[in-house]
Amino acid sequence: MRRLFWIAVGLGAGAVGAIMTMRFARRQAQKVAPSRIAREAKGGIMDLAKLVSESVAEGQRAMREREGELRGDLQDAG
Repeated sequence: MRRLFWIAVGLGAGAVGAIMTMRFARRQAQKVAPSRIAREAKGGIMDLAKLVSESVAEGQRAMREREGELRGDLQDAG
């Protein structure tokens, strides 16, 4: 009777382990699927493009501000 109990426990643990392993493997395979990788790369590129665009806009704003200061100084001196 004890042997039968431990055999059943072992089979149950093995089945649970096999199911968990299959689920883990399936999730990992989905993470490296080409469509998902492409989607993540696109998102990263879009974020980078937005950051560059904001940086250029900030640089242009600072340039216009400084140019105005220089023109004001030039008019005051002249």
